[in-house]
Amino acid sequence: MNAVFDALAHPTRRQVLEMLKGGGKTAGELADAFSVSKPTMSAHFAKLKAAGLIQGENRGGTIVYTLNLSVVEDVVMAFMGRLGIGEASEGAAECANTH
Repeated sequence: MNAVFDALAHPTRRQVLEMLKGGGKTAGELADAFSVSKPTMSAHFAKLKAAGLIQGENRGGTIVYTLNLSVVEDVVMAFMGRLGIGEASEGAAECANTH
């Protein structure tokens, strides 16, 4: 989970994730939205991929990035559980009430 929080620490990477909520986008489309070099954007994409937050698919020489929703969901649920919010905490409360 540390890799995920490390990836989320940078505002550009959070904005990339926000942009991908609406569906897949090419590396070029994403990069054009930022005033940084293409190698810098490639490093951001690599960090997000290493954390499992995005997936890249080569489509005819163009990389299309999409959100890896299962990882995003797992991270959110784990984080909420640590805070005692949601199903994880409800299950623990029910267990405590029955014992």
